[in-house]
Amino acid sequence: MTLTKNKYYFEALDNFPHALSDCLDSLNYALSYDPEDADSLCLMGRVYSEILKDYETAKKYFEEAMQSHVSNINTPRYYIECLLNNEDYDEAGKLIEFALQIKGIDKAEILYCKAHLLERKEEFKAALEQLKESKRFSYCRNMFEMAEDKEKFIKDKMPRISTKRKVETE
Repeated sequence: MTLTKNKYYFEALDNFPHALSDCLDSLNYALSYDPEDADSLCLMGRVYSEILKDYETAKKYFEEAMQSHVSNINTPRYYIECLLNNEDYDEAGKLIEFALQIKGIDKAEILYCKAHLLERKEEFKAALEQLKESKRFSYCRNMFEMAEDKEKFIKDKMPRISTKRKVETE
């Protein structure tokens, strides 16, 4: 049964996001075989979050996925993105701290998410610090470049302190 469930999960993953009808068919089959499969629940959460923009429903799927397999390294990143899009910043912060403790998780991605959270809260200096950490934990060029691009973007958003010279009139 696990093999069949995995077959349908991989079909769903292969069809996401370009063939949503086929993706959902396969995903529903996978969940019918194992309604507590964390990866399938996470992918269903992504459908609701990334495609349908129904963040509340997505959160329910992500929560189920986390409860089903708390140390699943795939779920936190997408769940954090969903929480950020829904402006649930306190929840996102807690999940980020939890995710950083999961063995095997991509810390660079999670720290990047933390920087994104801080940016949304307009804590630009703290966001830049997190991006520095993200680059430190980056082990591929793509992640490193994403962090560098985000750094430049945040620096451009930071308020400029203008220094005006005092002109003395005599």
